[in-house]
Amino acid sequence: MSQLELFVPDATLPPVGVDEVGRGPLVGNVVAAAVILPSDHGLPVRDSKKLSEKQRQALAEEIERVALDFAYGEATPAEIDALNILQATMLAMRRAIEGLDHPFERILVDGNRCPDRLPCACEAVVKGDDRVDAIAAASILAKVRRDAQMLTLHRQYPEYGFDRHKGYPTKAHLEVLAQKGPIDGVYRTSFAPVRRLLHPGR
Repeated sequence: MSQLELFVPDATLPPVGVDEVGRGPLVGNVVAAAVILPSDHGLPVRDSKKLSEKQRQALAEEIERVALDFAYGEATPAEIDALNILQATMLAMRRAIEGLDHPFERILVDGNRCPDRLPCACEAVVKGDDRVDAIAAASILAKVRRDAQMLTLHRQYPEYGFDRHKGYPTKAHLEVLAQKGPIDGVYRTSFAPVRRLLHPGR
């Protein structure tokens, strides 16, 4: 039985759940995941923000083992700057969906907007990561993947503290950014704190 029963989609095949992580940070890719879970998966999935890092990591491994299919999609800082964060997020979601091989007939996306040019019906589910198992699973996979990318960046640039703030504009992050400046190809230059450093007075 599904762990989250508030939203029950009407479809013969299990739905694809889609969620993203990384719209707010100043750094790195926005990462989306698409997941198809069997109806009897039995996993205690929930919104990734309500889980500890250890819980997310353990569940991500279980999701990848149990899922009928899963895939990731990303949009880079350059794509975010060129398209804007909303459109880049939609692009990452579409890439994740396009990476699936298992058949599906319905897509459920967390939030209030679906990507365009999808192969089947899509429904946006507000607070879907609390209401739909497959969306909750996607939120966990996306979060674990993006956090791993931030740890890789931390090893390359330890002085920026990416392991702590994960690229979000915390006070400590903004202070380091002001002192050392943005890293080429890593920071989103269209985001206001970065743009102001690169183009003061604008």
